[in-house]
Amino acid sequence: MSGLLRNLFWWVPFGTVPELAPQALRAELAGAEPPFLLDVRTPAEWRQDRIDGAVNVPVTELKGRLPSLGLDPRRPIVAICRSAHRSIGAVRLLELNGFTAVRQLEGGMLAWQQAGLPVARGG
Repeated sequence: MSGLLRNLFWWVPFGTVPELAPQALRAELAGAEPPFLLDVRTPAEWRQDRIDGAVNVPVTELKGRLPSLGLDPRRPIVAICRSAHRSIGAVRLLELNGFTAVRQLEGGMLAWQQAGLPVARGG
């Protein structure tokens, strides 16, 4: 996607962005410097099931709330949604704002759960 189109259509949930497989994310979460987990699903989806420690900012609110998150542009970030579509836009938006180590969870929460990895539930 060209730079101009990327700026105008960052939210389009198609195309490719850097990804991290569920098992690889689990390994990174156990490391000394785990990535920031940005869950871009709706609050109802987030309450239903999420990766422990994930922060919920729906992709529809991310652009406006990004400055208030206080994220370190050098810290790795993993964007998460249900099936790795909405998180594409989140990765693009973060990249446009200077974040260099941004990936999405490959396959989203569906893949995380299919791999039998732990989830948190509730508010």
